[in-house]
Amino acid sequence: MAQPQVHKTENRDLPQDRVRNIGIIAHIDAGKTTTTERILYYTGRSYKIGDIDEGTTVMDWMDQERERGITIVSAATTTFWKGYRFNIIDTPGHVDFTAEVERSLRVLDGGITVLDAEEGVQSQSETVWHQADKYNVPRLCFINKMDKIGADFRATIASIEERLGARTAVMVVPIGREHEFKGFVDLLTRKAYVWNSDDLGATYDEIPIPAELLEEVEASRKALVERVSETDDILIEKFLSGVEPTFDELKAALRRAVIAYKLVPIYCGTSLRNKGVQPLLDAVVDYLPSPLDLPAVTGLHPKTNEKVERKRVSEEAFSGLAFKIQIDPHVGKLTYVRIYSGKLVSGSYTYNPIKGIKERVGRLLLMHANQREEIKEAYAGEIVAVVGFKDTITGDTVCDEEKPIILEKITFPDPVISLAIEPKTKNDQEKMGFALQRLSEEDPTFKIKSNLETNQTIIWGMGELHLEILVDRMKREFNVEANVGAPQVAYKETITKEAEAEGKYIKQSGGRGQYGHCFLRIEPKNRGEGYEFIDEIKGGAIPKEFISPIEKGVREAMENGVIAGYPLVDMAVALYDGTYHDVDSSEIAFKIAGSMALQAAVKQAGATILEPIMKVEITTPDEYMGDAIGDLGSKRAEIQGSTKRGFVTVIVALVPLSELSGYATTLRSMSKGRATYYMEPSHYQEVPRNIQEKIIANRV
Repeated sequence: MAQPQVHKTENRDLPQDRVRNIGIIAHIDAGKTTTTERILYYTGRSYKIGDIDEGTTVMDWMDQERERGITIVSAATTTFWKGYRFNIIDTPGHVDFTAEVERSLRVLDGGITVLDAEEGVQSQSETVWHQADKYNVPRLCFINKMDKIGADFRATIASIEERLGARTAVMVVPIGREHEFKGFVDLLTRKAYVWNSDDLGATYDEIPIPAELLEEVEASRKALVERVSETDDILIEKFLSGVEPTFDELKAALRRAVIAYKLVPIYCGTSLRNKGVQPLLDAVVDYLPSPLDLPAVTGLHPKTNEKVERKRVSEEAFSGLAFKIQIDPHVGKLTYVRIYSGKLVSGSYTYNPIKGIKERVGRLLLMHANQREEIKEAYAGEIVAVVGFKDTITGDTVCDEEKPIILEKITFPDPVISLAIEPKTKNDQEKMGFALQRLSEEDPTFKIKSNLETNQTIIWGMGELHLEILVDRMKREFNVEANVGAPQVAYKETITKEAEAEGKYIKQSGGRGQYGHCFLRIEPKNRGEGYEFIDEIKGGAIPKEFISPIEKGVREAMENGVIAGYPLVDMAVALYDGTYHDVDSSEIAFKIAGSMALQAAVKQAGATILEPIMKVEITTPDEYMGDAIGDLGSKRAEIQGSTKRGFVTVIVALVPLSELSGYATTLRSMSKGRATYYMEPSHYQEVPRNIQEKIIANRV
């Protein structure tokens, strides 16, 4: 019988092989926060299980999170299990807060993907899975909600293999299904466990394997042994010659396979009913990597651009990545840092090679959601919050000045929706600028732009919910009242062919004049490749000091667009010729000339408007499927396919965001409230010509 642990903070100085940096990732409502709350309870980190419905969760500590029952910001905590230290990050499931998932995955060593046993792999599960693939994060799967009506363990495993392309290692066979789910049989040990509901699942008992499961357990165990053996040359020889590998050999081979991302172990349970969480913690210890299991971290030398390596040990020179900024009302700006090598000491200085500045480590904090524990020093493998950094932003490297390194940055998707916002009073005006600046420091997918003509501020984000939360936070945390416009689609402009143009700015008004003259060539790039400026000036046709102002002028013209005022993207701009005047040439004249040349070139380059396309997943009872597909047809949708899941059908389609205004209400009324939908940004594509004309007419 297993007992809950008592939490000991003195365990902080554990050797690195006893540290696990893990994240909980999943689709919205799969049960990430509920699972994390159980982990904190069973490890003795909290003495009461937090409940989302009651608003008493530890990890969802923001007022908005507790009111809405969703996770908005990733929360970090440290806890201990059987002599191992777990640094855990609970991430949001809602696609509007995708930046939180992206930055968390960048600094984690392993992940637990939580899936709903009835829903299987959903769209956001797929998105976060591929985000984890991008950063090579080894992971385990926890099939949650096994007690739910329609829960199907085998169908969920099939969807993991089909939709995620993962090679699974099924570690358990469930005992009972839906409301009769009691526990499971561990296939490696051939032991059956059932949970007691009267003590919040803190204890569980070993029982004989139920007779009706004996056959399934043996067949599943044989399949597991074969799958693990396939990843190891010695074990496969044993297996093929009819000798079963030992328990220890299988465990060691499975650990190597998980760390090399050849296999994904599958566990099951129901976090809400407190069943199955402790074996998941044992699996984190047994199979997910410690910092020492991973290869040395690599980066570039800031001056030579050569590849540099750092071993993930405390004896190395210090290197770390700032992956999150949080504004704390009590201590000010917190910068979360994942330490990859060396150690960080409170009161010392560290170097930011991207900005070329020194930053003071005022205080070091170990975070438990929004609670803080002050520490004197932190070592390789730890995740800590630093108070005192002024200019370091998300994605910046901090390191030893004597041995500089720039680690891989974090990439974030572009915002797809915007709205106009203006302060209600003169007093709010000053506070609003400060509040928006602070919020944009925290969130890299939140952008701000001032419209000088209308005196409005335009804010950009990943979705309506994202912007709604930000406006709400501005009001609550910074006491700023604002008038908010209707959400607008974030269109973009691009070009379809090559063009050249000249920009000439000459002004004579007595005394010294202004003279700037340049020639630009522009070329389209593939979607998502962004902007590139190429300096092709030879023989000093334009002096070096005027090249940068020309690029500045080009960038400004691109930000404001040419045909409808939307930002220009995906193009290369080459500066290939120009002239200057010994006396009259100035930076401002060349900046204006650069802007003029770009605008003239874009007008000849087949300029077009791009719109955000959303991937929409609709879950509808079968009788409303026809209506849902018919309605999508009227929205310029491209149906990708449909899947039958129990009594419902899941339709996947690509739909322009501009067609989805008020879609939640439309779908509700069409299905008598029984259909649900989920959407996430997919890509940008060209707007049909007839709709472009309407967009341009509305902007003029």
